[in-house]
Amino acid sequence: MICPKMESFHQFRLWVLAFCFITFQSCNGFYLPGSYPHNYAVGDDLWVKVNSLTSIDTEIPFSYYSLPFCQPEGGIKDSAENLGELLMGDRIENSPYRFKMYTNESDVLLCRVDKLSADQFKILTKRIDEMYQVNLILDNLPAIRFTKKEDYFLRWTGYPVGIKIQDAYYIFNHLKFNVLVHKYEETNVARVMGTGDAAEMIPPIGKEGSEKPGWMVVGFEVIPCSIMHNADSIKDSKMYSKYPSPIKCDPSTVAMPVKEGQPLAFTYEVTFEESDIKWPSRWDAYLKMEGAKVHWFSILNSLMVITFLAGIVLVIFLRTVRRDLTRYEELDKEAQAQMTEELSGWKLVVGDVFRAPSNPSLLCIMVGNGVQILGMAVVTILFAALGFMSPASRGTLITGMLFIYLILGVAAGYAAVRLWRTIGCGDQKGWASVAWKAACFFPGIAFLILTTLNFLLWGSHSTGAIPFSLFVILILLWFCISVPLTLAGGYFGAKAPHLEYPVRTNQIPREVPQQRYPSWLLVLGAGTLPFGTLFIELFFIMSSIWMGRVYYVFGFLFIVMILLVVVCAEVSLVLTYMHLCVEDWRWWWKSFFASGSVAIYIFLYSVNYLVFDLKSLSGPVSATLYLGYSLFMVLAIMLATGTVGFLSSFWFVYYLFSSVKLD
Repeated sequence: MICPKMESFHQFRLWVLAFCFITFQSCNGFYLPGSYPHNYAVGDDLWVKVNSLTSIDTEIPFSYYSLPFCQPEGGIKDSAENLGELLMGDRIENSPYRFKMYTNESDVLLCRVDKLSADQFKILTKRIDEMYQVNLILDNLPAIRFTKKEDYFLRWTGYPVGIKIQDAYYIFNHLKFNVLVHKYEETNVARVMGTGDAAEMIPPIGKEGSEKPGWMVVGFEVIPCSIMHNADSIKDSKMYSKYPSPIKCDPSTVAMPVKEGQPLAFTYEVTFEESDIKWPSRWDAYLKMEGAKVHWFSILNSLMVITFLAGIVLVIFLRTVRRDLTRYEELDKEAQAQMTEELSGWKLVVGDVFRAPSNPSLLCIMVGNGVQILGMAVVTILFAALGFMSPASRGTLITGMLFIYLILGVAAGYAAVRLWRTIGCGDQKGWASVAWKAACFFPGIAFLILTTLNFLLWGSHSTGAIPFSLFVILILLWFCISVPLTLAGGYFGAKAPHLEYPVRTNQIPREVPQQRYPSWLLVLGAGTLPFGTLFIELFFIMSSIWMGRVYYVFGFLFIVMILLVVVCAEVSLVLTYMHLCVEDWRWWWKSFFASGSVAIYIFLYSVNYLVFDLKSLSGPVSATLYLGYSLFMVLAIMLATGTVGFLSSFWFVYYLFSSVKLD
């Protein structure tokens, strides 16, 4: 007998899943946990939040209240944040900007800031020089600003702190807000899904039907203006009172100069506009900021070219190997013995092909970490493509990546230890040391890089600096979750049967013939083909990270990643076969770096992006931060792509020599 509560729970879960599927089919996307629609009645309070000040000139975020702006009456309070927001440098706090739903207000006085001190004047003008942007948030929507350039309308999130004209600095001290709202449509779906705070905002259904519907926020626009206010006339005025004279906001002119010892006055106005934009589509304005057509056609072109090249490589490779196997296996034993002296290539390294590589433990550790990073990338991008990590939920992408990485410590330990046992021909000795090193290798390097960069951010008093308490939390997460899971994976890897080599290894290593060209040169050049699958998508990813643009085409990214894995495997296979054909049996590390060398080209692309696309990046600290984060990224890519190449080459060599008739 099934419990009625349990049965109703299962029905409810199936119903919600069906709803999500229908929403996904009918809309541009759907939003999962944490982004339910909020319904506001006319006159309800709407509070604007502030995020960190950001600049593409420095890439160093600062707190909003590090500048002499108006502070809320109840004091500054941090908004609810997740781990991902803190790691990204977001510091979301409350602000004094208050609206009334569907109530237009004008000439609202916010506050009067006393005379600017020398330090305040210096920091304010410095932020204006560095082109810092103020980022406001209403109902989880960032403020968007429209500017017209020639015949095109450009969209930007946030607005500049001020502007410098000749030798004078001007501050934008008046904000004109336009809030787009959509009439709330009462549905049972919203009622069922509404939980927590959202549930309180959904009007209940009474006996006579639903109450008068409210409104949902579907757009948040801002126009900054510089207005010459008379600070002395509002000396005794209170916050939210009426400014003595009418204010005309003209964004094409500036009038409020920033001078040391001079007070500042801040005002705002807000209008509400009914919009046809529905709540699930309210993020479309942010996701279509750049030329979508160029993005789509570039990605499709890249996919077609790389797929064509990969197909050619695969066909040639399969035909060549199959021909060699067929010719060799058709010979009887006497003919094979007679032709041994005449034959050359991979058949002659049969007694050395599985000889243990140099530094076998390091190879096992890097492969284990590569499996962990690759698994994290696949799962994270897949969930993001399905809509679970939408831009509406800040920080969920980073938080998800971190926890998936921690959990996949099991895979890292298992892969590293099982490969260690295979290389050692089943010997379990030292497996615990390999598992422990696999748990510490990549996190240790990441900790070293991030700590160094964090000291630079701490020295700059930036909100991008990871707080010490968060450092402790990250170390505890690593030590209490990742390390035990990696050791557990190593234990299972030690108990699992190892792969037995199909051929015996000679006691004396075979001498490798001298090559006409360095084999490592070919290995390093092999990374160009995998880089060809990435470079177009890489531009959009870099723009998202460093130019403040929203990245949302995770479906394309997932396809590109699958294609990258295929190309890495094929490139490594071909190079391994080429090395074996010239009687070079030292394929282990070369197969890893044949595909892992794509990281070199990505780092060079990052330097190119710094020089040509981030020309305005100012100061050695900003450049060091950029290069440090780029180094961290390419290290992870090298481990993931190198692992793909090594495992595919290992499978190929194992299969190739298992198919040969031996005495």
